[in-house]
Amino acid sequence: MCGLVGMVAGRDVTGDIYDALTMLQHRGQDAAGIMTCSDGKLMQRKGEGLVRDVFRASHMEQLQGRFGIGHVRYPTQGSSGTALAQPFYVNSPYGIALAHNGNLTNSAFLSDELFKSDLRHLNTDSDSEVLLNVFAHELHRLGKLAPKAEDIFAAVSTLHKRCEGGYAAVSLISGFGLVAFRDPFGIRPLVVGQRAGGDGLPEYMVASESVALDVAGYELLGDVLPGEAICVTQTGELHRKQCAEQPRLMPCIFEHVYFARPDSLMDSISVYKTRMRQGAALAKKILRDRPEHDIDVVIPIPDTSRVAGQSLAYELGVKFREGFMKNRYIGRTFIMPGQSERKKSVRQKLNPVPLEFKDKTVLLVDDSIVRGTTCGQIIQMARDAGARRVYFASAAPPVRFPNVYGIDMPAATELIAHGRSVEEIKEEIGADWLVYQDLSDLIECSREGNPDVDGFESSVFDGQYLAGNIDETYLQAIEATRADAAKGKARSLGVSDGAVVGLHNDG
Repeated sequence: MCGLVGMVAGRDVTGDIYDALTMLQHRGQDAAGIMTCSDGKLMQRKGEGLVRDVFRASHMEQLQGRFGIGHVRYPTQGSSGTALAQPFYVNSPYGIALAHNGNLTNSAFLSDELFKSDLRHLNTDSDSEVLLNVFAHELHRLGKLAPKAEDIFAAVSTLHKRCEGGYAAVSLISGFGLVAFRDPFGIRPLVVGQRAGGDGLPEYMVASESVALDVAGYELLGDVLPGEAICVTQTGELHRKQCAEQPRLMPCIFEHVYFARPDSLMDSISVYKTRMRQGAALAKKILRDRPEHDIDVVIPIPDTSRVAGQSLAYELGVKFREGFMKNRYIGRTFIMPGQSERKKSVRQKLNPVPLEFKDKTVLLVDDSIVRGTTCGQIIQMARDAGARRVYFASAAPPVRFPNVYGIDMPAATELIAHGRSVEEIKEEIGADWLVYQDLSDLIECSREGNPDVDGFESSVFDGQYLAGNIDETYLQAIEATRADAAKGKARSLGVSDGAVVGLHNDG
């Protein structure tokens, strides 16, 4: 999962892009990058680490321009390292940069086709570079000295036919402006906003989440629709067009469970209210299954389960307490690259408040259970703090299948719920009782925010893959590349120089 931002304004955009990326830091902590354009010249800085560590004052001074794009990354397709930090760039045609969130499920096929048929060279194993080169090739085929909006839309239309999977992208074209587009199912999120510039002309931003617009004073216009492309010229003219033949709005429901910030709006759905509904629905299930429950206190696993936990406690009529204090200088364990790093970080990240546990029956609430290692350690921490009994509630259903659309769910064999019953999972994590959200309830919690959605991408729960003709052969292939041992080896081969790169194009 990654975070994207793109801007066109009447003044330098670098500071606003930086601020927007900090608001999207939760979507990726592996690397960050910004590219801007000024007088036809492209300037870039990218490197490994958090936004605040990658960009210094000296870098910001070199990143000038009235339009640009930015990206925060955590690794899914491809290994880690500065070599795979985004945006990516190609000089032909025009000078094009692109940043991408998601995963192309036919990346291997496209890589071969780009080399043999399109005669384009790839420097990395990243599907983001594949997406950029497909886009660049389709623009090149049109043979225009300077592209217009209709040329961009024609290229995106063909790209949708060639590329499979879930993707959202922002692109910068020297001499033209900003382009943004979203896959025909709208699996990966992308929103657009507008504000009045100093000269009275409108300025535009596209981003993965609406919170990135808020910090810069943009008004949310809505979402980039599934299959839609948006062009904003460097003079501030906005163009929009549907570029897919049969678009359907099927956003990733795991955004609502875990990834998105609760103060975001995505596809007109409030993430905060969705998580409140998740807690209420889970409470109703608990009351059905255990009407005479003995729960003394509900304690969330900070931070993403806090909203659901509050709602759950209210519906149960029991106390809600912050029983774990979080070290905010430790990253999100879900998106850490290796199992050993995740295990080590849990004790560094959370510390219990013994008074909230001593001699109590505690219901711990988390947004989901993926590998089970983290929650197993947390349950033991609760026991060590004096809890009499420890129950565990997941605001999401059992995660039984890998994700192929841009979330780095591990190999199926690393998922604790894969091939196990709820009772077996309970024993594995060491809980006295375990309850999961029902998938039908989870979907309804999100659908209530926008009844017009066609459905939700929920393959990690039900194994039903929307795009890309996913079969067992494909799943076995990603299992081979996503195993923690394989990722650790790939990470050791990464490059980590983080230099400023100046890319010049006078077109």
